Amino acid sequence: MSRNALIGVFIIALIIVGAVAFYAGTLYAAGKTTSTATTNTATPTTWTPPTTIKAAWIYVGPVGDFGWSYMHDLGRRIVADLFKDWLKTTYVESVSEDKLGQTIDTLVSQGYNVIFTTSFEFMDGTIAAAKKYPNVMFFHCSGYKRAHNVGTYFADLYQVYYLDGLIAGALTKTGNIGYVAAYTTPEVVRHINAFAIGAEEVGKQLGKNIKVHVIEIGAWFAPDKARNAAETLWKNYDVDVLAYTEDSTAILQLAEQITKDYEAGKVSHPLYVFSHYSPGWIYGKDAVVSGQIVHWEIIYADILSKIKAGIYTPYNLEHVDYWYLLNSGAVDFGCWIFPNGTVMHINPKFVNILKNTYVTDKLTGKKMSVYELVMERYIMFKDAPMLTPLELTDLTHKYQTIVKITVDNKTIFIGTPFDPFTGPLEGYKLKNPSEKVTIPAGERLGHDQLWSMDWFVNWVVYHS
Repeated sequence: MSRNALIGVFIIALIIVGAVAFYAGTLYAAGKTTSTATTNTATPTTWTPPTTIKAAWIYVGPVGDFGWSYMHDLGRRIVADLFKDWLKTTYVESVSEDKLGQTIDTLVSQGYNVIFTTSFEFMDGTIAAAKKYPNVMFFHCSGYKRAHNVGTYFADLYQVYYLDGLIAGALTKTGNIGYVAAYTTPEVVRHINAFAIGAEEVGKQLGKNIKVHVIEIGAWFAPDKARNAAETLWKNYDVDVLAYTEDSTAILQLAEQITKDYEAGKVSHPLYVFSHYSPGWIYGKDAVVSGQIVHWEIIYADILSKIKAGIYTPYNLEHVDYWYLLNSGAVDFGCWIFPNGTVMHINPKFVNILKNTYVTDKLTGKKMSVYELVMERYIMFKDAPMLTPLELTDLTHKYQTIVKITVDNKTIFIGTPFDPFTGPLEGYKLKNPSEKVTIPAGERLGHDQLWSMDWFVNWVVYHS
């Protein structure tokens, strides 16, 4: 072979090696492809799942709150039993934001290699801990910051709140509907808006001037504050139907007492309520209409089984972002779960009222009962299997707004034909009410717009 040929071969070899090195670098570079990933980088290594996975959950409230922390812990207990041959679990409850770091330090020192941080305000602390412990896997619930060893997850209830809103619009006599908000984070704001959109869709057709009155209490678990806020809405603003985001049973019990007093002729109007996160009908059989139920075990089982299979490692979580909706089974519409596993979607006490109240479906133009409308929307949201694989990563959320595609002249449905966050919608910025928001007719809001939602629709009245 000639000298020039040898030089050529050597140059080609250098190019190939350089290309492979570049590809490997981009493959393993953490946090550099999306705006939500941090620059926390780990040295790529071969990772073998441990024989026993030790997973810890950190809760913002007590596990007995019957709301958020209770349902997370129920999910933990389910997967602990399901995977008992290779999974060991523990939990720490009632952890404040400033105590997160030391709580994680303790868990890591005890050998826990998977840590679930289950509250929005734990986001920055989780990222900081992940940098400190690059070989530990973290999963943060309800946040949006990720890293090579930090994934995010959430079971979103906005579709269910919309269904609750349809019912609220039918049941209210005063036109005044209430919402007690723990905080006005984007999560809670989109839930309030979805509830309000549903209420107005039905209420307007029935000639009601719907207003959704909101009081923010500044705590996820605060029974006294929640009760006082609900009572204020009922007394001062003639609210007769209420939803909430707070983790105790206080509002359910208050609503039950007020509704019993109303039925006994002691007060002027009832307080019907939608239970939150847990099946709350048992706490208010006269007042609880429906609600939202979360099955965190759906997400936990998926995450943990993928860790055990070696699919998720401490070096590839930067795009893992579960955003599960009704189609996934991680959330449901209802207020009670019977021993055989079936769900009470609507308290039987209210079914006949809803079956005898008629509106027009704005999608089809068909006249139907509110009960039929609610159940048709529920089935529509549930029956979207193609959405589930798109709900797992930050790279695929943008495809969730696609309703259908055509292949070989056949229609393939991807998303739901309807979403409550479809224009026209008008609203105002929460922090600057003079700043208006307009969503044009036909525009459907996607993941990023919903996760940064900082505005209310115009018929939401914010009182605090």
